[in-house]
Amino acid sequence: QVQLQESGPGLVEPSQTLSLACTVSGGSITTNYYWWSWIRQPPGKGLEWMGAINYSGTTYYSPSLKSRTSISRDPAKNQFTLQLNSVTPEDTAKYYCARYGLTYMYDYWGQGTQVTVSS
Repeated sequence: QVQLQESGPGLVEPSQTLSLACTVSGGSITTNYYWWSWIRQPPGKGLEWMGAINYSGTTYYSPSLKSRTSISRDPAKNQFTLQLNSVTPEDTAKYYCARYGLTYMYDYWGQGTQVTVSS
């Protein structure tokens, strides 16, 4: 059973960098063909895909967030991370990590972590 767990600070000040990690257990992030994604949901809004990194380290980002987003991975820790620069209160959201699998759907999700951007 694959499990994903987000971790990181729950409060970030405006203009700072939001950094989150997703630790994966029960499966390797280097296993062929899987994509590991970051998805967020602002209060009262729908899910927003932010970006993803695949089994070989290739990344793709949402065009609207690309200039501020970086996703990386640490295979030794079986972990992938999100950095979002220059945050504003509009980046307040629940942030999820998820795996996009061979069934062409998100098959495993973390429980999500709430991040508030405020001074």
